[in-house]
Amino acid sequence: MSLTLATDVLVIGGGLAGTWAAIAAAREGAEVVLADKGYCGTSGVTATAGPGHWWVPPEAREAAVADRLTRSLGLGDPDWMRRILDLTWISLPTLRGYYDFSTDDQGQPFYRGLRGPEYMRAMRKLALDQGVRILDHHPALELLRHGDGSIAGAAGLALRGERPWTIRAGAVVLATGGCAFASRLLGSATNTGDGLLMGVEAGADLSGMEFSNYYTPAMAGTNMARSMAYSFARWFDADDRELDIPPGPDVTPNLARALLLGPLYCRLDRVPEDIRRVMPQVQPNFVLPFARWGVDAYRDRFEVTLHPEGTVRGIGGLRVVDEACQTQVPGLFAVGDAASRELVTGAISGGGAVNSSWALSSGQWAGAGAARLARGQGARAEDLAVATGRAGLRPHRAARPVDVRAAVQTVRDELNAYDLNIFRRGPALVRSAERLDDVWTDLAAHARGEGRASLRAREAAALVAAGRWSKASALARRESRGMHRREDAPGLDPRFASRQRAAGLDRVWTAFEPVAAQAEVA
Repeated sequence: MSLTLATDVLVIGGGLAGTWAAIAAAREGAEVVLADKGYCGTSGVTATAGPGHWWVPPEAREAAVADRLTRSLGLGDPDWMRRILDLTWISLPTLRGYYDFSTDDQGQPFYRGLRGPEYMRAMRKLALDQGVRILDHHPALELLRHGDGSIAGAAGLALRGERPWTIRAGAVVLATGGCAFASRLLGSATNTGDGLLMGVEAGADLSGMEFSNYYTPAMAGTNMARSMAYSFARWFDADDRELDIPPGPDVTPNLARALLLGPLYCRLDRVPEDIRRVMPQVQPNFVLPFARWGVDAYRDRFEVTLHPEGTVRGIGGLRVVDEACQTQVPGLFAVGDAASRELVTGAISGGGAVNSSWALSSGQWAGAGAARLARGQGARAEDLAVATGRAGLRPHRAARPVDVRAAVQTVRDELNAYDLNIFRRGPALVRSAERLDDVWTDLAAHARGEGRASLRAREAAALVAAGRWSKASALARRESRGMHRREDAPGLDPRFASRQRAAGLDRVWTAFEPVAAQAEVA
C-alpha cells in the first residue's frame, strides 16, 4: 500500500541543513514533513564530524569578510557572507537545552565547534519538538511539478516494505547534501547527487560544478577524513625523507604529486598541545582509527592517502536566485551542500566552518521562505501534478538490464583519480566527458528498477549526471582559479571572472554569467 500525504513544506534530506530548514518552516507556522534517505540524526557528513562554524564576533566581521572575499577570487559576495555571520551568531546559542556546549578557558560556552553526533541528535529532537513529521528511510526519487512549472511535491520509496510514497507540498526544500562521487568517504553514503538530478529535471540549474575536486588527507586504509590536524603535518616519502610541502592552498596538488610517485607518510608531531587536548571533543572520530590500529597520531609516522570529497567540501550545487535560497523553479529551494556555495566561498572550499554556517543559514532562510510561500498560495493538493523523474525511472526506450555497478565505478574512475580530477587537462576532460556521456545514454534509454532497485538506478543516474556537469564545467573554464586547476591553462584569466551555470540531461550545457547578473543576486 502506498503512502500519500499533503503538507505545506516538504524537506528532502535530514542532515544539518535539512533539520534547520524544517525547524525554521515549523516556526513560521507551517505543517512540515521531512523525508530522509537514511535516519535523520545519523545520516550525512555532519553526524560523523566535529563541525566548526564561521563564528565571528561583530567587531571582527568586516575583516573576516574582507579576507574571505579576497580568497574567493572574484566569485564571492560580501552581503551573503555578512548574512551568514549574523545568523550563525544568533542561532547557535538557541540550541542550549538540546546540546551540551563545551566551555572555553574562561568558562564561557564554546559555540564555534560542535560534536557532530550530538549536534545531529539535538537537531532531530528540536525538529520533533517543533512538530516536524520525520519519515526515516524514505528516499525521494523525483519531484512533482504543476502545469505552470511550480513545484507540487515529490515521490519516493519507503525502504521498509518497499512502498511508494507521494507527498504533495506547497514548497519543497532540497537538502540532499553534496555529491561525493561514490568515493566511500565516511558519512557520504547518501551523498549521491540525488537532489542535483531531481532539481535539474524539474527545471533548475547549477553553478560552480567545476569546483568539485576537494581532497582530504587521511590515514591510508581508513575512510576517515577530518583534516584540522593535518595543517600541522610533516610529509615523508617511503625512504623517510622529509618532503618540502608547506601548508597552504597548494598542499593538495603537492600531496597528489607525491602519491602518484609512491607511498606517502605523515607525522603530526607539530600539532600543538591545546589542539591535542580538545581533539577528542571537537573531532571525536579523528582519533578512533589511530587507537584501533595502535598508532600514536602525534608521535608515529603513518601512511596517508587523499580522499576525494566531490561537492561535499567542494562548491558546486543548485543555483539559488533569491535571499530565501529559492531556485529558478518556483517553490523549489536548495540548501546546504545541495546548493552552490560560491556566494559565500567563491572559488575555494568552505571547509568545515563556512560550510556548516551556510547549512545553518541557508536552511533557515529556505525553511522560512518555503513556509511563507506555501501559506500564501493556499492549498493546491488537488491540482494536477506531473512527475519529472526520467533516468532510472522512465527510460525513453525499451527497458532492459543495465549494469548499475559498472556505471558507478565509471564515476569513481573519472571523478576521483588524481591525474584526472586534480590535474586537469582539456583532452583528458573530453575523454572523461565522452565516457560519462556513454554511460548516461545507456541509463537514460534503458534503466528502470522496481523497489530498491529503482533507488540504486536513480543514484547511479544522479552520480553520472553530476559527473557530466562537473567535467563540462571544468572543460569550459579554461583557466586555473581556486581549487579548479588546468595544467594546460595555468593562471587566472579575467575573461572567466564570473560564476558558471550548468544543466542539461541528454545534452549538457554551460554558460558564464555576466558580471552584472552576479551583482543582481545580492
